[in-house]
Amino acid sequence: MNEKIGLAILGGAASFAEPIHVGQLYFPDWSRYEKAMRGIFERQYYNNNGPLLTELEQKLASFFNVKHAICVHNGTFGLMMSLEALQLTGKVIVPSFTFIATVQAIRWAGLTPVFCDVDPTTHQLDITQLEGLIDPEVSAVLAVNLWGGACKPKELEAVCDKYNLNLLFDSAHGAGCEVDGKRLGSFGRLEVFSFHATKMISSAEGGCITTNDDDLAARLVAMRPSYAAAQSVEVVRVLNARMSEAQAAIGLLNLQDFEKNRQHNENIFAVYHQELANIPGVELVAPTNVTRSNYQYVVVNIDEQAFGLSRDQLQEVLVAENIKARKYFYPGIHRTIEFHPIWLTQGNPLPVTEKLSETCMQLPVGAFVDIEKARRISAIIKMAQQQAVEVVKRIEK
Repeated sequence: MNEKIGLAILGGAASFAEPIHVGQLYFPDWSRYEKAMRGIFERQYYNNNGPLLTELEQKLASFFNVKHAICVHNGTFGLMMSLEALQLTGKVIVPSFTFIATVQAIRWAGLTPVFCDVDPTTHQLDITQLEGLIDPEVSAVLAVNLWGGACKPKELEAVCDKYNLNLLFDSAHGAGCEVDGKRLGSFGRLEVFSFHATKMISSAEGGCITTNDDDLAARLVAMRPSYAAAQSVEVVRVLNARMSEAQAAIGLLNLQDFEKNRQHNENIFAVYHQELANIPGVELVAPTNVTRSNYQYVVVNIDEQAFGLSRDQLQEVLVAENIKARKYFYPGIHRTIEFHPIWLTQGNPLPVTEKLSETCMQLPVGAFVDIEKARRISAIIKMAQQQAVEVVKRIEK
């Protein structure tokens, strides 16, 4: 860390010599990685349901406490396959505050998204608005478990049972989280997890689909692709979505490290919680509706009036310090070129999503953030609030 003489945006030295990222970036040490890679090369089995993939799927099924964990090349493929395998028609209700791939997967499957606003405190799908969006064309609800928290899955299951709707979850952020002691993975008809480098369980790139439905699992395996299926299952589309042995090797090593990494995240979150608590205009979003969190992300909402800077202005301050804080789910899926016309035809207002897309920001957590760095980042945020007038003048020059 460089010696500071003030905020970098005001002419001081950047606080960090190397970029501090928001993603998890947990990777095994070189000796373990090298051993795993040597094994792959010695076996000369690199892809297509190899022994490491089989082992990973078995261990993931145990980790998530489900009958089936089907590994895929990435979480987006998992969503696409899931929507296709469920043989849905018409419309799918989805939260408007989510990653765009969630909704793009709906379109890929030939379905129409119906946007539902989210709760202003939890950022999870607002169940109170759900029934008002259901009509005869709706065949499913695709809920999203955000930030190391969760929706209210049991309440969602009750609504979907009432209207005979399929329920599935985008749980890209949710590996290892628990609701009333039950681990995410077995709610609804299926759940989809991401194993991207930014996620808690990383295979560098990858994901998995979890389900307790044998027939559904068989269809998913047949889609990934069909020649790798253990049984003959008729499917309409096949994707080249299989996970490589190299991905599976990293996934197995990071699965071993999960609890250590989860505890590290929790410790960092506790520092942010303490250090940011008394800064006006900064609201730290706690993981909600879970009895155990992976603390996947550290998310704050910035109240411009109370803080003195907008979210975007604070981001400029942090980036100048080499802190790669990110505004997320911006500008809101319903405002993108692809989905804005669909939203306009639906006519349902999304005031919470509109606000969060302007105020929500991720702060660094994960492998390259320690307690001292979390304290320093918090101190910079406090300094930015105290020097907000000077910062605005510099930005607006």
